[in-house]
Amino acid sequence: MLIGEARAEQTDPERAIAALARIDALHRALTQIVLEDGTLDNIAAEVARVLDVGVLVTSTDGRERAAAVTIDHRAVLDEHDLVDPTGRIRVERLGGTRIALGRGHEARSLRVAAGGADLARLIAVRLDGEISVDDVHALERAAAVAALLITRQEAITAVENKYQGDFLRDLFLHRTGDDEYVAEHAATFGWDLDRPLIVMCAEIDPLPPGATPVSRLVRRQWQERFAAAWRQVTRASGEGIATVDFSSEVVVLLPIGADDPDAHDAGHQAVRQVVHAVAGDKGGGRRPFSVGVSRVARGLESLPEAYAQAQRAVAVGRRVHGNGSTTFFDSLGLHRLIALIPDQAELRSFANDVLGPLAQDTTEAADLRKTLQVLLDTNFNVAEAARSQFFHYNTMRYRVSKLERLLGPLSEDPHLRLDVAVALRVLEITG
Repeated sequence: MLIGEARAEQTDPERAIAALARIDALHRALTQIVLEDGTLDNIAAEVARVLDVGVLVTSTDGRERAAAVTIDHRAVLDEHDLVDPTGRIRVERLGGTRIALGRGHEARSLRVAAGGADLARLIAVRLDGEISVDDVHALERAAAVAALLITRQEAITAVENKYQGDFLRDLFLHRTGDDEYVAEHAATFGWDLDRPLIVMCAEIDPLPPGATPVSRLVRRQWQERFAAAWRQVTRASGEGIATVDFSSEVVVLLPIGADDPDAHDAGHQAVRQVVHAVAGDKGGGRRPFSVGVSRVARGLESLPEAYAQAQRAVAVGRRVHGNGSTTFFDSLGLHRLIALIPDQAELRSFANDVLGPLAQDTTEAADLRKTLQVLLDTNFNVAEAARSQFFHYNTMRYRVSKLERLLGPLSEDPHLRLDVAVALRVLEITG
């Protein structure tokens, strides 16, 4: 026993020294990668090689940024429901501790942070046993080096986004010169604008009523993460797609094959795929957002109007359909014409004149407006409207009489019904 204990005493210090040497060697290798303008993929590959683990670097909400994993690593994560249908790693389920995945598998998630800011997640997966304490120390060193690289990348991205944003704003304001200059300048950003494009405006939805207010710093972090998600998804969707953060919105110029007979449907499908990929399953702290989509712009001269269409679509869509909506300008119908009128006071005055007391912000007025809309939808078929609202026929007849006392002979005057229908749409937009 004494001899065995003596051997153990000799072995433990040796093991500790070897572990420290391996950690230091890894740290030096990773630092060299950063100094030589390496990437997160290089860091992930080196950590995976030295520690014999699968490595993923994700955004704070789980969107993959770099990886050095095998098919088996991904299969284990997927088997344990740690990957959502859009490919997002469910980092909220990993937390900051070890996760036993069964059959000797284990995963760990570490924060990548710098200066008090949460930058990313470093996830390690081992298929042949536990991740040791020494390995965790090595992963912490790797997370620190990754934070250095990400901080540098974000500084570069911020500068690039400023120039890209300034250029795109000038393009939308017709201040960029001739088409040749625009194409040449866009190419320096890696953009291809010489093709049919759809303009998308995406905005994080406001906090719901009663929610705890957050600081400007937190809002900025939300926006940065939101913009990064859009850049990552559009990068994976194709080359040359312009994606710019305008501080309060993200603007994307999505290409579409306008000469295709099914281009309209294909464009809508492409938009929905991108939106779905950015949204994921709403986990990991992802914020809900709304999107407005323009018509197809077939030339640079059409982009300013397309941008205005996308802005109107997101504003009207959120007003009519609520938060989390994706609204196509072509589908706005009458709302599209109403949105073209800049004088909101005049619109509200029209609604007040036509609807009278029904334009008031009261429960009774809202209830009568709902009944009125059902009657308009059924072409004033009282019996059908009663069934639709689960009212007795006589109750609906009473409501029709009340509405006509307030508004006029709705059942007999088609022009009055048209004015009322437009006024109801105006209220949906102006509130």
